[in-house]
Amino acid sequence: MHLIGYACVSTEDQTPLPQSEALQTAGCVEIHEEHASGGNCTRPVLARMLERISKGDTLVVVRIDRLARSLSHLLEVIERLEAKGAFFRSIQDPIDTGSPQGKFTLQVLSAAVEFERALIRERTKAGLASARAKGRVGGNPGLRDRDPAALRKVRLARQDGYIEGLNETAQDWVPHVRRLRPDMA
Repeated sequence: MHLIGYACVSTEDQTPLPQSEALQTAGCVEIHEEHASGGNCTRPVLARMLERISKGDTLVVVRIDRLARSLSHLLEVIERLEAKGAFFRSIQDPIDTGSPQGKFTLQVLSAAVEFERALIRERTKAGLASARAKGRVGGNPGLRDRDPAALRKVRLARQDGYIEGLNETAQDWVPHVRRLRPDMA
């Protein structure tokens, strides 16, 4: 049962030292530092840390914006921690999943994310219905007409996106594959 700190700065010229000092003051026995932009999906230090964290450990950050790109990303990280029996704490935000108040705050945030998704779905449906009522048909005309060139373009874009997604998340899944299939290249 350890407090494990995570400090992240968004540019190479920033220093994580103030965060690291705050994490040390909070009692963290390990501190992991990373340089990553807020929108950057690949955070190898965070991925390795989440892989190694053990039951009873607590991941500590100075502020939640140092950990997550969005509220849904934060909830995803916390779900991974909970699945391992670990906890999450933010020094400056009222979130500590080891306490009833922190769990309640997290549940409120989860409800807010779900509400936001529902609102987006409703606005999208309303916008499409309004466009149809005005006689506009949405979508790609080439795809609607089954144009082979348009279909090929979409297929290639999907393949590129799939490969790009695999590469971006490789640090999360490759260690599992290697562990499960050590004899395979």
